[in-house]
Amino acid sequence: MTTDITLTPAPAADEDERLFCFRHPERETWIRCQRCDRPICPDCMNSAAVGFQCPSCIKEGARTTRSGRLPYGGTPTANPALSSIALIALNVAVWLSITSSGGARSGLVDRLALSPLGRCTAGNGFYPTATEANCSTAPGGHWVHGVADGAYWQLGTAVFSHVEVWHIAFNMLALYFLGPQLEMILGRARFLAVYLLSGLASSTAVLWLAGEHSQTLGASGAIFGLMGALLVVGLKLRANVQQLLFWIGIKKFTYAEIEAVKPLMAVTPWIAWLPRVLCRARQLHPARGSPQR
Repeated sequence: MTTDITLTPAPAADEDERLFCFRHPERETWIRCQRCDRPICPDCMNSAAVGFQCPSCIKEGARTTRSGRLPYGGTPTANPALSSIALIALNVAVWLSITSSGGARSGLVDRLALSPLGRCTAGNGFYPTATEANCSTAPGGHWVHGVADGAYWQLGTAVFSHVEVWHIAFNMLALYFLGPQLEMILGRARFLAVYLLSGLASSTAVLWLAGEHSQTLGASGAIFGLMGALLVVGLKLRANVQQLLFWIGIKKFTYAEIEAVKPLMAVTPWIAWLPRVLCRARQLHPARGSPQR
């Protein structure tokens, strides 16, 4: 006994039941967006946790969803070393310009180094009592502007300027190793803010503590600012900061040794002589209740 099975075609869908992509009206489709329920064609389909979503809903979801943040509110960066490399390139470019134009005697040093007051220079020395008005009458006199004369840019340019090769070598080495670590924690914007504000703070300290006719340059203040920020983060997280303390110790004692060998060096990093200034100030103005000798 055999049974005949006859297949009959399904009835055609009505025109009202046919779906067309809302972004491409000429394309028929059978898929709807899981979020807005609008019909979408294969070109508009974006895989979601459940079903598919249209490009408009994907964009709206990305706008309303909070992006991942670092522990201190910064935005993660794809390459945390990029900012440090850019800062190193800028410092090296300025150093090469100074070196190629005369080193410590380069005119760039007079323009970029931090000088609290202007002075009348002549060769390797200067006239301490000369003013800008009578500097031109002095033999070989040339007036070099300082911050007090309106050269406010020196507060920033001094942070990116170096003369001695050992100075820039150690600063950039520290920036290369410590900078990416701090940027991974803080994010690019906050890392650059710490670097630049630390450099500006060091320039302000030099302006307050240095001799009125001195010249100071170097990224030491900015580097110590990065070290201080890493130290604070490490102590807060109860991490091992021995390696960071090792870097700080090397940097401090390296400067101390060089200062002992070259006591008449014209351009020195302010951090090397700052402890001696503070000790001297304490001797002149002892704290209340402390025995005087």
